[in-house]
Amino acid sequence: MSNEISVLNVNNLSKTFPTKYGSFTAIDGISFNLKPGEILGLLGPNGAGKTTTIQILLSTLTATSGTINLLGKDFFKARSECLQHVGFASAYVNLPEHLTVNQNLDVHGRLFGLAGQLLKDKIEKFLKAFDAWNFRNKYVRELSAGQKSRVMLAKAFMTNPKIILLDEPTAALDPEIANEVRKFILKEKQEQNLSILFTSHNMEEVTQICDRVLVMKNGKIIANDTPDNLVNTIKLSHLYFMMDELNLRKAIYFANSLELKNKVQDKWLDIKIEESKIAEFLMNLTHNGISFSQIYITRPTLEDYFLKISHDEITPKKDLL
Repeated sequence: MSNEISVLNVNNLSKTFPTKYGSFTAIDGISFNLKPGEILGLLGPNGAGKTTTIQILLSTLTATSGTINLLGKDFFKARSECLQHVGFASAYVNLPEHLTVNQNLDVHGRLFGLAGQLLKDKIEKFLKAFDAWNFRNKYVRELSAGQKSRVMLAKAFMTNPKIILLDEPTAALDPEIANEVRKFILKEKQEQNLSILFTSHNMEEVTQICDRVLVMKNGKIIANDTPDNLVNTIKLSHLYFMMDELNLRKAIYFANSLELKNKVQDKWLDIKIEESKIAEFLMNLTHNGISFSQIYITRPTLEDYFLKISHDEITPKKDLL
C-alpha cells in the first residue's frame, strides 16, 4: 500500500441530535484515516453510527464537533471543492424517478464538469461496466432495486473521483452481479489508486475486498485492523457432526457437561470449541462411545467476529489512529 499522506483524516468527530428527553449521540468522538489506494471497511450493528458518518462526509448532515481533512483541505471550509472529488453509491438512496437513466447520468456528469463526447463516453463505459447499458433509456421508476443500484454505482465512478463512499452497494444485487461489482471495485482501486470507504453486512464480501476494517458500536470505533487480525481475536472454531438420534442426545449431554455452546440445525450438531482442544474432544467422544457419520470443521470468520461484537463490548488493544 502507498506510503503517501492520508487522503481523508477524521479527527474527534461527534454528532448529537436533540430529542424530546435531551439529546442522543450518534457519533462519539471518532477518529480515523483513509490512505491512497485503500479500501476501508466500516462495520457495525444497526445504529452504530455508520450512516451518520457517511452523511457527514457527504455534507448532508452537519457535525456537532470535530474536524475532517479531505485531500489536504478543511472539509467544513471547502465543502464544494472537496465534494468534486467524492463519489457515492448506496442501495438505499434513489435517483430522480421522472428522469431516464441516461438523463440522470447526463445531469450528474455536467454538475462535475463533464460535457460533449467525453460525457457520452463516460456514461456508456460505466453503464456497460455495471451491466446497465440495456436499460439506459428507461425511467428510474421503471427499474428494479438491483437495476437502480447498478446505475448508482455507474454514477459514483463516472466522474473520476479520488474517494468513493459505498454504502452497502451490493445489497440489492443478485450474487452473480454482486461478484462482478466486487471485481470491478478491486480493478478500479488498482488502476486508479482509488480510496474507498465501504460499508456492508456481507462479511465474506468485506473479507474479500477490504484492506482494513473499522468497527463501530454505540457511536464509537472499537476496533481498527485487517479482517484477518480481527478474525484471529475469535478463538472458537465450529465442529459440525451428523449423527443418529441416540448419539446426538449423548453428544449434546457431553458438550453441555464441558460447558461448550452447541445447537442443532438441519440435522447437524454445531459445537463451538477452541481449535487447540478439538483433537482431545474427538478422542473423548470415542472414549464415551459416541459415534458420528460425518464431520467437518470451520475456523472463525469475520461473521463470527461481527456476531460477537454485536452482543459484547470489545476494548480496542491498538492505537486507533
